[in-house]
Amino acid sequence: MPRSLKNAAVSVLRRSRLLAAGALLLAGAVVQAQPAANAAASTVPAGREPIRIAMIEGLSGPFANAGEAVFRNLLWAVERVNARGGVKLADGARPLELVRLDSKGNTEEALAMLRAALDRRIAFIAQGNSSATAAAIIDALDKHNQREPQQRALFLNYSAVDTALTNEKCSFWHFRFDAHTDMRLAALTDALRDDGSVKKVYLIGQDYSFGQQVLKQARAMLQAKRPDIEFVGDELHPMGRVKDFLPYAAKIRASGAQAVLTGNWGNDLTLLVKAVRDAGAPVKFYTFYGNALGAPAAIGDAGVGTVLAVAEWVPNLGGQASDAFYQSFRQRFPDPRDDYVHARMQSMIELLARALEKAGTADPAAVARALEGAKLDSKPFGGFHGGTMRAADHQFQQPLVVSVMEKAGTPGVRFDVEGSGYGFRVVRQLKPAEVEQPTSCQMTRP
Repeated sequence: MPRSLKNAAVSVLRRSRLLAAGALLLAGAVVQAQPAANAAASTVPAGREPIRIAMIEGLSGPFANAGEAVFRNLLWAVERVNARGGVKLADGARPLELVRLDSKGNTEEALAMLRAALDRRIAFIAQGNSSATAAAIIDALDKHNQREPQQRALFLNYSAVDTALTNEKCSFWHFRFDAHTDMRLAALTDALRDDGSVKKVYLIGQDYSFGQQVLKQARAMLQAKRPDIEFVGDELHPMGRVKDFLPYAAKIRASGAQAVLTGNWGNDLTLLVKAVRDAGAPVKFYTFYGNALGAPAAIGDAGVGTVLAVAEWVPNLGGQASDAFYQSFRQRFPDPRDDYVHARMQSMIELLARALEKAGTADPAAVARALEGAKLDSKPFGGFHGGTMRAADHQFQQPLVVSVMEKAGTPGVRFDVEGSGYGFRVVRQLKPAEVEQPTSCQMTRP
């Protein structure tokens, strides 16, 4: 057989196997969300067809901890909606149902899971832990929705933050609920700008679209805000495949950097900061995700006062309502290792529920129009969080917080992270208008 035909045959066979695996996994992976522990029983009428949300995420492989952490957040959010009666549509109340699908951290597997979900007529797809995968899902859904207008689906993005996804790659069928790269960097580089002790910065990140964007934009923003800063490193590494970061840590130490800025997440962040700590490099870390998933415990005392992170909310934000929100999550998931809660994931499910009710139907096009321009007041969060889904590009506009790692029990740190004994103290709060960025989106609407 000619090589080209042989390769094509292998590709078809492999795709068929992936689709078959996806269908089998989907058949056995439906999770009917139950009311949260100690919450009021659900008032959703028994037997009502649920509105399904397929979460496509890496639940095995090097980033399984991040995927499982997302699942807990989304499950809790779904439970909270169902505990108050589900969503009220024109034909009656219906519960939400979360379906977990394992992409194994691989884009091709994620697309196989997407096809399996669409074959089951699941109209709402949730994913986030890879901007490259998110871009592939956007493209696949655009084509699917155009080809099969009677079986359309919406993509709800909770973590894929490559700025392009709501700019040149924007889509009517995609809504992002996380602050994108430039929004997060606007907050993070403001904090770095005001740190006069930093003269040399080392940039390092994962070698894919998001990591590349972080390094490019961090350099541009810092050059504008602090032209005196010297960049002593600008490096990309393979995503999810580096087991030993000591060679990178040695270069960081040798560079004389006082700060490292990185968008790394999952084990790529944990292993990096642990290696830098072991190498004895006296640097500050300016991170997107240094406040969770094992990073604080890996850094230890060396991170006190030196590791900063940016997020839409942190447990030590303060205030009775914020504390109650966090403590409710911890009550639902009491294992300290499960301490990973994000307001944006609650915002996503809350806004979806409201859009469904406003539309009066689960039709994806109608729900998308209801989401455009939707405002989430702070009521679900007791007054400490909210935002607006910008209609122009489907980018959620929300407040951001920059925080620094401290020992639990110090002023401003009531709660530690993952039982590590370390928490994050708020050093800067930014309103949505302070981090809002322009968009180049030219959206085509159906």
